[in-house]
Amino acid sequence: MIIFHYDKTFEGLLTAVFDAYYRKTFPDRLLGLEELEPLFVDESYMVVTDEEKSGRVWKGLAKKLSPITRNMLSYVWMSELPGSDELIFRYIRKALDSTHSIEMNFADDDVLQMRNVAQKVNKEKHRLIELVRFQKAADDIFFAPVSPDHNSLPLTLEHFTDRFADQKWIIYDTKRNYGYYYDMKTVTEMTLDSHDLFPEGKLDEKRMAEDERLFQELWKGYFKSMTIKERINLKLQRQHMPQRYWKYLTEKQK
Repeated sequence: MIIFHYDKTFEGLLTAVFDAYYRKTFPDRLLGLEELEPLFVDESYMVVTDEEKSGRVWKGLAKKLSPITRNMLSYVWMSELPGSDELIFRYIRKALDSTHSIEMNFADDDVLQMRNVAQKVNKEKHRLIELVRFQKAADDIFFAPVSPDHNSLPLTLEHFTDRFADQKWIIYDTKRNYGYYYDMKTVTEMTLDSHDLFPEGKLDEKRMAEDERLFQELWKGYFKSMTIKERINLKLQRQHMPQRYWKYLTEKQK
């Protein structure tokens, strides 16, 4: 068994692809830098992430894959599912080695898995866009906590910078403890003490703008008044608005 250790970054993965072709040895497993190796390892190799190497692989893929499919590689990486890096590695190798496009070869299990995982991440991206709820802080910055299953927050930034271009906001992934701050010009990645800022899934009332409390009460009142108890269908509601998002929805707060 051949093991490649790398730093668990997308650039590191592309560097691993470059090194594998250069060495003419391909890994059976991809592990993090500190991960323990299984028994009976024949060869272990440490990948050093290199921007030039990863760039060359990415340019090589441009000749083999459409822009949409190359984006799909990023989506699968952001899925954070176990073994997703090895799936991407196998897919890249097949794409580079094939004399024709593999993009529509869904008889290949790796090609099918890539599409299915990318679709899951893309679906969650759109869920975030639909279900993010901003809360206005006392300093006029709008906060929105999220905790998606996949690391899909970066995929939503283009939408939010376009849709809310005239206000400052922070969208924060409380599950991964990072987020993005938009100052009406640029987007900056940041980290916060999310446990203090977002107790019970909403902005701490001490930091909330006065009119925000009123707007939240009005919205909850409107949501309640529009609900017809006899026609409540929780199964259908969970289908269109999964329950894991409810803790950050103003209308679902008590």
